[in-house]
Amino acid sequence: MSIELIIQNGSKLLQPSVEEGIVWETSRKGVPGKLTFKVIKDQALEFEEGNAIRFKKDGKNIFYGFVFTKKHDKNGLINVTAYDQLRYLKNKDTYVYTNKTAAEFIRMVAHDFRLNTGTIEDTGFKIASRVEDNKTLFDMFQNALDLTLENKKKMFILYDNFGKLTLRDIEKMKLDILLDEETGENFDYTSSIDSNTYNKIKLSYENEKKGKREIYIAQDGNHMNDWGVLQYFESIKENTNGKAKADALLALYNRKTRNLSMKRAFGNIYVRGGNMLVVRMNLGDIKLMNYMIVENVKHTFKESEHFMDLTLIGGDFVA
Repeated sequence: MSIELIIQNGSKLLQPSVEEGIVWETSRKGVPGKLTFKVIKDQALEFEEGNAIRFKKDGKNIFYGFVFTKKHDKNGLINVTAYDQLRYLKNKDTYVYTNKTAAEFIRMVAHDFRLNTGTIEDTGFKIASRVEDNKTLFDMFQNALDLTLENKKKMFILYDNFGKLTLRDIEKMKLDILLDEETGENFDYTSSIDSNTYNKIKLSYENEKKGKREIYIAQDGNHMNDWGVLQYFESIKENTNGKAKADALLALYNRKTRNLSMKRAFGNIYVRGGNMLVVRMNLGDIKLMNYMIVENVKHTFKESEHFMDLTLIGGDFVA
């Protein structure tokens, strides 16, 4: 396995001595890609926060980003944390826009903040009007993508592809990679009714015109007998269809939540947050044989091995 890590300080390209154990982490949404590593300090190694870093394995591009944190210790090691371009989406601002797709809005904001863009796929849904006041760019973009998902039933993944802001339809992010009980060293599977499980939905609306409170209820008697009453309560506004919303919330929350993570699976540099992988596992109370979404993945690169820890979502499986 050939590892190349280059730091660019001005016009100088530095190839430091790196301690074993480079870690690259990505998530499906809301978090920048992160690279952490340790370098051995010597007289020739001078670099600063803001310097660019590129990381490759066997000649393949993996990470391009910037130094954000340096931490020194008495042994002459420098712990370095670098983030890709998505780190700048933590910036806050206010935007008001009309009649733009999520893709058009992302391009506009990226230009304003001098971010490099690559493939930004057409999201196909025009957002009539939107006010984003004192929000992070991450939140603004996710709001636009959530509206697109609600109206077009299409999920898009925003990520940094070796220095280029990229937006792709999740259906184009399927990989021909199979995960099963033999793929990794271990897995954790949890099923629960302790979080985000509700078998009774109760919505309240203060009808000022009629001078009374209107209540909308949807419930599942069988699950209430099995689990006890697990109630979700919310006050709603006038323009909300109370009965339809109650039914929709019951359909969403009236089930167990499940969590699945895999430890030390065989590493593959093409796996990142937002990819879809085939999972085939018998978990006892459920058998899986379908695509699941990578919510988070942590790659660890050592001298002679590359493994990854993954959190997978889809259906009843949540992060």
